[in-house]
Amino acid sequence: MKSEGRFKGGFRAAALIIVLATGVIAAGCSSGSSGTAPTTSGQTVATWAELSGSQPNYIFPFMGFNFFSVYNTEQFQFLMYRPLLWFGQGTTPDLNPSLSIAQTPTYSANGQTVTLNLKNYKWSDGQPVTTQNVMFWMNMLHAQKSNWAGYSPGAMPDDIQSITVNSPTQMTMTLTGSVNSYWFTYNELSQITPMPNAWDITASGGAANSGGCAAAPYGSADAACTAVYTFLSKQAGYDPANPKAANNSLSTYASNPLWQVVDGPFHLTKFDASGNVTMEPNPSYSGPTKPTIKQFQEVPFTAESAEFNSLVNGKVDVGYLPLSDVTEPTKNPLKAGPNNPRLAGNYTMDPLYSWAINYFPENFNSTGDGGAAGSIFKQLYFRQALQLLVDQPLYNQKINKGYGVGTYGPVPTTPANSFVSAEVTNNPYPYNPAKAISLLKDHGWKVVASGTSTCETPGTAANECGTGVPAGAKLDFDLPYASGNDSFTQLMNAEKSSWASAGITVNLQQQSFNTIIGNAVPCSGSGCTWEMGNWGAGWIFAPDFYPTGESIFQTGANSNAGSYSDTVNDSNIQATTATQTPLTQYENYLAEQLPVIYQPNAVTQLTEVAKGLTGVLPQSPLQNIYPENWRFSS
Repeated sequence: MKSEGRFKGGFRAAALIIVLATGVIAAGCSSGSSGTAPTTSGQTVATWAELSGSQPNYIFPFMGFNFFSVYNTEQFQFLMYRPLLWFGQGTTPDLNPSLSIAQTPTYSANGQTVTLNLKNYKWSDGQPVTTQNVMFWMNMLHAQKSNWAGYSPGAMPDDIQSITVNSPTQMTMTLTGSVNSYWFTYNELSQITPMPNAWDITASGGAANSGGCAAAPYGSADAACTAVYTFLSKQAGYDPANPKAANNSLSTYASNPLWQVVDGPFHLTKFDASGNVTMEPNPSYSGPTKPTIKQFQEVPFTAESAEFNSLVNGKVDVGYLPLSDVTEPTKNPLKAGPNNPRLAGNYTMDPLYSWAINYFPENFNSTGDGGAAGSIFKQLYFRQALQLLVDQPLYNQKINKGYGVGTYGPVPTTPANSFVSAEVTNNPYPYNPAKAISLLKDHGWKVVASGTSTCETPGTAANECGTGVPAGAKLDFDLPYASGNDSFTQLMNAEKSSWASAGITVNLQQQSFNTIIGNAVPCSGSGCTWEMGNWGAGWIFAPDFYPTGESIFQTGANSNAGSYSDTVNDSNIQATTATQTPLTQYENYLAEQLPVIYQPNAVTQLTEVAKGLTGVLPQSPLQNIYPENWRFSS
């Protein structure tokens, strides 16, 4: 999903190195003969391995944070429902005009109007993709911005004054003020996914456009659009009136005629709750490259070992090498080292790094930990202590086998880019247990190494625990983390041990990726009890490709999982979205303020591509997949 900013302490650091090195030696042992080669000659069915425990679970491309994952968007929905603008060109996150439904947007000189011109695309039901389909999305966003994960206060739709439909292929947006046109293209227009007229209904079997949302003037049909949104969400298995209910519609995805109206290269033919996905080509696809494979299958795995065995047995065409099965570390995190000998003869390995930062949120509104958790997390000194105990370079070397880079702030360091500052690149909080312990002691905590520290001096003075932190409050927190990844489990255990050295007790709990992002959402009040949540993938900058942070760190943003709020940060963000202001002030501030706990950014995956299969490489840093480009040797 999209999201993802120290002197070494003698015995503790040395002991940790020994533990991790031992784990690497054990994991690096590989026995057995070389694997079986996939049969690619004349093959017509392509298989792709889903990351362990990370199967798609939502089909409607208008969703809240609880479904806002790469596994649902880039690797599932986008194969069927194309966004208005396509991003990802080669190994960059740049706008790709050739794969976009619209031409490159044009702006007025004052930056207050933007004109969109559509290309000649068609839906699979024979209808053209028109500006009415774009208006459908915009009207739904106007009515249901609180249920769109990409929304942040003041951004779209708040900054849209009016929309004029000039023709079926042209529309003009008038904005409430001047904007940074680069930001508006990369972070606002990038969110739009045109929706077919066949979806503008409020009951099964309804006539296209009978819902009254798509054809209405902009912002004039909130009630109608809300009814349509509710119907479509329920068809996808999400009930807005009962958001915690289980999704009971997964088995209908491939049979529901709604979801068969597509404008992407594929349509869905099979789907189940376990994540087994089968797609076949959409014969009406208007894009520049038509699929030649007859079937595309996404295959789920409950454990990395099962996926590795499938590769060894030649059962998967495109998969990934688990870090635990890397037999020789790389010397350069961006370059592939030696492949596992059981795969080397049959697969080509290629490291994929996402346009992402890695972190986990603390819930600033949490009522956990006896009611004190949120108040503790609001204390900068505590967040600093927690971050000072995260040894990212060590973890990347020992756990990630060299396949990892640091996350030290809100802007990615990889792929190479012109946005990241020197401060973020150089890590303002290098590993320093002594400093972390000193910070806690200096702020009124009785530090109990390998135990649980407690607040001895409550209050708001410089040497006290801080506002809302009572005497006797404990540094004792629950941290669910995503299951299914052995190296990630090693990381969590290593960090738990490091935090314990300062008396910070972290209770680890393995849960599925989908469970964690479903629970670690913005909340408030007595029921807001979750404390921390680590889904393991941070934030990939999509559909907010320009890393300005309004989607995840601005006050009130729907994907600001921990409800972080800071007026200086909000002002810094506003400057980058309204003007051409560089990101430096914004990113340096958040690198120091720690709205989240920054984590080592391990390689997204060590992709294994069957020899004889072309079109998979180069990989997109946005994690898009392009099976329409795949070709098997004949």
